Amino acid sequence: MTERLAKGTWVEIHRIILLPGERAPQVPEDTRQLPLEMRVKGFLVEHAALGEKVEIVTPAGRRVRGTLSEVNPAYSHSFGPPIAALSTIGSEVRGTLSERRRTR
Repeated sequence: MTERLAKGTWVEIHRIILLPGERAPQVPEDTRQLPLEMRVKGFLVEHAALGEKVEIVTPAGRRVRGTLSEVNPAYSHSFGPPIAALSTIGSEVRGTLSERRRTR
């Protein structure tokens, strides 16, 4: 028997938005040959099992429907390592603005 997940479980859903033949003509050929897919994370609205069509509520409050594809998904993206040259910009700008205010 397939395990039923409780309402409110953190999950990811998947949905095909456009089939390959429905993609815009200006999309590069290699991209046009693939479907446009959507993956969204959120909380289950009702009890469900993997592979079922479900509705979720995202952290932003959006309600989205799709096929339940993953339970407790992690965020795997990254903005990469810190850039040393950018780490001091905030304090430098604040200093410059403060100096301008003093010289007015």
